[in-house]
Parts: sequence; structure tokens; C-alpha cells
Amino acid sequence: MEWPRNSQGRVIMSVDEERRQVELVVDRLAVEHAGLPRHTVEQIVHDVYAAFDAGVVRDFVPLLVERSAKRKIAALTSF
Repeated sequence: MEWPRNSQGRVIMSVDEERRQVELVVDRLAVEHAGLPRHTVEQIVHDVYAAFDAGVVRDFVPLLVERSAKRKIAALTSF
């Protein structure tokens, strides 16, 4: 598979790949936090992902989504 590149020749993630990576975040966090309903994890991850909609630089969106969602889940489960 040939990855798309920007004008400087750097590999960029396609929109489809970005979405796939975010769904993998849901899968990982649902396993990590099996005590929470999966739909709760999905909602948190998708809410965090939506906050990045206006961002122009997309290189690290899945990573940033995962980190932010982990913090939100930890806050939710730490009481």
C-alpha cells in the first residue's frame, strides 16, 4: 500500500485511515476498561474526536484522541 504524501514528501494519513485508527482506540480502551459499557467508551472517544474536527494538522489526531479519552475515562472511574 502506498501512503499519500504532502508537498514536502511526508506521509500523511488519509481520512479513512484516521477514522480506522480512532475505532482501534475505541477497541483498545473498551478492553482496558471492561468495567465500563462499550457504548460509554465509544461516546467518550467520539466526543473527543469531534473536538479535533476544525484542526488542520491531522498527523497525531488518533494519538491525541486516545490520550484525552484515557484522561476522561480515568476521571469518570476514579470516584
